[in-house]
Amino acid sequence: MSWLEITVPTPQGDLNTAAAALTARGFSDLVLEDQGEFEAFLEENRSCWDYIDEELQRHLQGLSQIKLYLEDTDESGMARLEEALRTLGLTMTVQALPDTDWAESWKDNYPPQEVGERLVVLPYWLDAAEYPGRIPVILDPGLTFGTGAHPSTRMVMEFMETMGKPGFRCLDLGSGSGILSITALRLGAACAVGVDIDPKAEDAARENAAYNGFAAPEFTALTGDVTQDAGLMARLRRGEYDLVLVNIVADVIIRLAPVLPGFLEGGAELLCSGILDTRLQDVTAALEQAGIRILETKAEGEWRSLRARLAASGNR
Repeated sequence: MSWLEITVPTPQGDLNTAAAALTARGFSDLVLEDQGEFEAFLEENRSCWDYIDEELQRHLQGLSQIKLYLEDTDESGMARLEEALRTLGLTMTVQALPDTDWAESWKDNYPPQEVGERLVVLPYWLDAAEYPGRIPVILDPGLTFGTGAHPSTRMVMEFMETMGKPGFRCLDLGSGSGILSITALRLGAACAVGVDIDPKAEDAARENAAYNGFAAPEFTALTGDVTQDAGLMARLRRGEYDLVLVNIVADVIIRLAPVLPGFLEGGAELLCSGILDTRLQDVTAALEQAGIRILETKAEGEWRSLRARLAASGNR
């Protein structure tokens, strides 16, 4: 089956009106690309991240357009679209797409990711036997964020493969897809607890754990914010951990810093990641103020990861 990609430029500010009109005429699955809305979304949610994909920003520069797709044999659909655009006073460009199995081609965007000396992150449709000598971490990359492709995740995994002792206990704050919790279990952890504020992450992490053969009580997925939920905080503090993971962004790590010592009191080590080099000093200062001592810093490009421990825990 061959498809046509149709691009409809719209005046700035009119994109949603045009999209609603096309939807009302029976055209669905529209792709909206609008610089203004993207920048407004970023501004409203600035506290959620430090880093914005510059390539995506460049792609959206000056854009206000709608994309939709029709089968190249859909003459009636094309006629309806042309009539709708004439009514709206809009134009379009049409590009024929190569004949592709779209149901399967998305998988090409998720190749295996070899990490460190021993790990490989695999989408669930690949055979782990093809990577002998590597410990597989199997994921459904379509479920939620966290596929091992980002430097912040890779650096934590590299730290972990040199640190973990058989039977260690892991707490993963901001667990997302569960990739780091699963890595801990693959490296010999007795148990891992993953916590995320997004309820969708809990289901995704549990499903990804199942791909790797893990379920409760080895792996527990929870939803909540430990800085706001006293009950969750109390529940988590009842556990004793050897390793605590926080792979989020600088502002969230800073907000978490005052509660982290409660998870480290038994001598646990802390791995923090998702930190831009420009925010490293802010994060370090917040951790040190909370009584946490930085032991090691790892760098990849503009990203930084930290290994730390409570200052009173010594250097065992």
